[in-house]
Amino acid sequence: MEKIRLNIYLILFSLLLTLATAALGGGGKVGGRKEIKDVENNKEIQNLGLYCVKAKNDLLKKETPGTPPLVFFKVVHAEEQVVAGIKYFLRISAGDGDGKVRIFDAEVVVQPWAKSKKLISFVPSGRSK
Repeated sequence: MEKIRLNIYLILFSLLLTLATAALGGGGKVGGRKEIKDVENNKEIQNLGLYCVKAKNDLLKKETPGTPPLVFFKVVHAEEQVVAGIKYFLRISAGDGDGKVRIFDAEVVVQPWAKSKKLISFVPSGRSK
């Protein structure tokens, strides 16, 4: 009888723990994107945006010499996703060679333990400011 009572308690405890984890876990689905709040005041995100613009300028210099460099203004929106590191999806405001403000979408993967950053993508977003 004592074993049955112990088993019932263990089952109830497991059920309670599962329900509490589901209710409080709430960080979205595993591997899903999560919006980063207050990006304009987040120095880490702004520095990451600056890194993206510098990396794109380095590519432009190699691929199309003479192209005026982009000028970083600020990151206006950011999301993150846990992958093999953290993948950031940044919407960046930057000036082009004509002095126009343009919006770009960048993807960058950061692996803090390896002290590495890699620009994956940097393209015009089709949105203007």
